[in-house]
Amino acid sequence: MIQDCSYFLNGNRNGVLLIHGLTGTPNEMRIIARGLNQAGFTVYAMQLAGHCGDEADLCRTTWHDWYASVQQAAKYLQQHVDHLFVAGLSMGALLSLKLAADQPQLIKGVGVYGVTFTYDGWSMPFWAKQLFFLLTLLKKLHLFQKTSFIEKPPYGLKDERIRATVAASMFGGDSASAGLAGNPFPALAEMQWLAKEVRRQLPQVIAPSLIMHSGHDDIANINTNARLVEKNVSGPTQFVVLDDSYHLITIDRQRREVINESVKFFQNIAQTA
Repeated sequence: MIQDCSYFLNGNRNGVLLIHGLTGTPNEMRIIARGLNQAGFTVYAMQLAGHCGDEADLCRTTWHDWYASVQQAAKYLQQHVDHLFVAGLSMGALLSLKLAADQPQLIKGVGVYGVTFTYDGWSMPFWAKQLFFLLTLLKKLHLFQKTSFIEKPPYGLKDERIRATVAASMFGGDSASAGLAGNPFPALAEMQWLAKEVRRQLPQVIAPSLIMHSGHDDIANINTNARLVEKNVSGPTQFVVLDDSYHLITIDRQRREVINESVKFFQNIAQTA
C-alpha cells in the first residue's frame, strides 16, 4: 500500500522542489530540506508516482508517471512562491533537469545531486554494467518482469552508522522510510528511457546548475554522469566534487556541504532575480 511520504516546509517566497531517486522516498531529501528551510526557503519534498509502496506498486508506473507527478508538484509549489528552484538526487536529478528543460521560464536554478544516467560506479558488478542496456528489450518482450536487482553494500553510503540504519529499514520492509531493497527490472528499464530523453534535452537547460557529485560514487561514475551534464547544458554551471561521500550525498558524511552550497547557490540567483 502506497503511503503519502511527501512534506511541505513553509518559508519565504523562494521555493525549492526536492525530488528523490528511483525506489527511494522523500526521506532521503529530509536533511537538505530542513537545511534549506532554516535558511528561509519554502521547501516541498515531493513523492514520485508508484513510490513508498512495494515493487508491484512501482512496476505499475512508467517514467512518464514519475515526471507527471513532478510537474504536478511544481505547479503546487508555484502557487506559494515567486521564484522556483528544483533539485534532485540520482534519478531525481534527471527529472529536475527535464523540468528545467521543459519549463525554462519557470525554473530559476537546478540542484543536480549524484545524477545517474548510467549505473557504472565502482560497486556495480561487471555483468550489470555490461548488460543493463538489455533491460529495455526485456521489458518490450515481457521477460523477467518480476526480477529485481538487489542492492549490496555500501548502498550509496560511506557513513557506516547511517548505512546500518538505512539497510535495516530497507530489508525490514519499511519502504516508506528507506525505500525498496531491490530495483525491479521494469523500473530500471523505464529509467533508461528517461535517461535517454534527458540526455537529448540537456542543451535546453538554460537555468544555472549546481552539480554536486562524489568523486568516489559507488553507483554512478562522476565522469560519465555529472560531467555529461556540465558539458551539455546551456546554462552556467558550478561543479562541486565531494571526496568523503558515496552516492547518496544528501544524507552521507558531507550532507552539510550539500546544504551550504545549495543555500548559497539558490540565494545568489534569488537576489539577482
